[in-house]
Amino acid sequence: MAASHSLLLCFVLCFTHIFISTSETLFLPLIHSLSKTQFTSTHHLLKSTSTRSAARFHHYHHNKNSHNHRQVSLPLSPGSDYTLSFTLNSQPISLYLDTGSDLVWFPCQPFECILCEGKAENASLASTPPPKLSKTATPVSCKSSACSAVHSNLPSSDLCAISNCPLESIEISDCRKHSCPQFYYAYGDGSLVARLYRDSIRLPLSGPPNLIFNNFTFGCAHTALAEPIGVAGFGRGVLSLPAQLATLSPQLGNQFSYCLVSHSFDSDRVRRPSPLILGRYDHDEKERRVNGVNKPSFVYTSMLDNPKHPYFYCVGLEGISIGRKKIPAPEFLRKVDREGSGGLVVDSGTTFTMLPARLYDLVVAEFENRVGRVNERASVIEENTGLSPCYYFANNVVNVPSVVLHFAGNGSGVALPRRNYFYEFLDGGDGKRMKRKVGCLMLMNGGDEAELTGGPGATLGNYQQQGFEVVYDLEKGRVGFARRQCASLWEALNQN
Repeated sequence: MAASHSLLLCFVLCFTHIFISTSETLFLPLIHSLSKTQFTSTHHLLKSTSTRSAARFHHYHHNKNSHNHRQVSLPLSPGSDYTLSFTLNSQPISLYLDTGSDLVWFPCQPFECILCEGKAENASLASTPPPKLSKTATPVSCKSSACSAVHSNLPSSDLCAISNCPLESIEISDCRKHSCPQFYYAYGDGSLVARLYRDSIRLPLSGPPNLIFNNFTFGCAHTALAEPIGVAGFGRGVLSLPAQLATLSPQLGNQFSYCLVSHSFDSDRVRRPSPLILGRYDHDEKERRVNGVNKPSFVYTSMLDNPKHPYFYCVGLEGISIGRKKIPAPEFLRKVDREGSGGLVVDSGTTFTMLPARLYDLVVAEFENRVGRVNERASVIEENTGLSPCYYFANNVVNVPSVVLHFAGNGSGVALPRRNYFYEFLDGGDGKRMKRKVGCLMLMNGGDEAELTGGPGATLGNYQQQGFEVVYDLEKGRVGFARRQCASLWEALNQN
C-alpha cells in the first residue's frame, strides 16, 4: 500500500444491536509503524519517506481534472507513521487513521488484492486475514445520504437507477430495498472497489464500559489494487469517524486530538503509544497529573473551507520565522479560493512538511546564510536522502536557527523544537567514507505555485507535529497546538 503516513486506529467492532453508552472522552493508542529492518540505511529511510511525502502532496493536484469518481490521497508506506489495531467478530484488524480522507473502510472476505506484495508496513499487517461481515451487517440503501456522499453527491435517483430500482419505484421514492451501488476510491498509487454497510460498532474506553452504538456506516472492499490495509478517515466529510460519532454522541464527535511521541526515527522511542483523544477533556487537570504544573495552553487558528477538498483541515499560513527574520508567506497560503487552491493542510498522513517553491527557497536561503557560512554543504547526502539543505558539522556542533510557523487570522504562532525540523545523524564509517555528523532540514519543496492549482498550497506533516497535542475543534472550526510530553500524557490520560 502506498500508505506513507497515516495513523492506525485501534478499535473494536462488534455486531450486536445494543444501545449507545455515553462518555465524554475516549482515549485510543496510536502505535508507530517504524520498522528499520525494511531500510538498508538512514539514507534509504529518509529517501523513501521524502519521496512518499512528495508523492502524496502532488497527488492532491494531479487529479484536479478528474470529476467522475472520488480521488483521495492516502499515505501508504512503512517507516514513519502510526497504527491502531482492533477486532471485528473476534478477528484482528488494523486501519490507517487519515485526517486527509473521510471514509472508514477495510478489506472483507473474500478479498482480492492486486499488486499488494510488500505494501503493508510489517509482516503482521500483511499476514492478518481480512474479516468476514457479520450476519447483522446490512447494505446501505441507494436512497440514503451516505450513498450519495460516497458517490460524490450524485442524486439518489441516479444511484437507485444504477441499482436497477424500477422507474415507477424511483418516481415515488420507494427504492429502500435496493442497495447502494459499488463505489470506486483512488489513492496516491492504488485504488479499491467497495460497498457501504451498516452495523454496530464498539470502541474501547480507557476503562469499562465500552462505547457501543448502532448503524455505523463503513465500506467493505472485496477488490483492491495495491491497497491491502483499510483506513479510518478522520477528515471533515459526513462519513468520517468523528462525523458519525457526532451524530450519535456529540460530546465525542465534535473534537478530537492526537499527541505524537517524538521519535526522530528511533524505534526505541516509539514503544509507548501516542494518545488519540476523542471528545473534550480537562487539559489542565491532566497536565497537573503529568508534571504537577500547567503546561502552555493551546494556540488556535481558524479552519478554512475548501470547496474542492471539503474533507481537508485547511488553515492559513502567514509566514515562517527563521531565527529573528520573518519570511512572509505567499498570499495564496493565507486563504483558499473557489477552485480549492491554497491554504496549509494539517495532515496526519504526510511525514514531512511541503512548502511552495517561493517560500521554501527563501527559507533555505536564510538557512544557508546562517548555517552554510560555517558548515560544509553535504550535497551527496542531499542526493541520497531527498532532503535539502544538508550540512556536515564542523567540530560535531552546529548552531541551527529557530523556526516559528505564523498562522493567519489571529497572529498565532507555533515554535517548532529543533528535532522537528532538523534531522541529525552519523554518516559514513562503513570503510568507504569517514564517519561524520550531518544534519538536514526536514521541510520540502512542493513545487511552483502554478503547479499547485486546484489543491493545497502546503501541508504540515506529522513529523513537524511531534511533541504537540494537535486538536481539531470541529464545533468551533479551529485547529490548536500545544507542547506536550506525549508519552507521559498517555499515562496520565489512563489514570483512574
